[in-house]
Amino acid sequence: MSLVIRFAPPSLTAEQYDEVVRRLNEDGVFPADGLDYELCFGSGDQFKVSQVWDSREQMEAFGERLRPILNEVGINPGEPEVLEVHNIIKQ
Repeated sequence: MSLVIRFAPPSLTAEQYDEVVRRLNEDGVFPADGLDYELCFGSGDQFKVSQVWDSREQMEAFGERLRPILNEVGINPGEPEVLEVHNIIKQ
């Protein structure tokens, strides 16, 4: 079952987000296995991130790799909202 994960950290800039993505790419773990897609949106220091995952297990495995990088970059991700997907329509 697919999941939507929505992160609304207290503060997240485009520069911080881009740095996390750069590090994950350098480590060869991004895009992660099971990540269908990711959206980053917002402005200033109020960026948000939404992801669609194929399974909770894949999302949790990636989270183990992600958390140390978030800490190093100084991002408090807050508590993500986790929702089961009812339907996906793609073009």
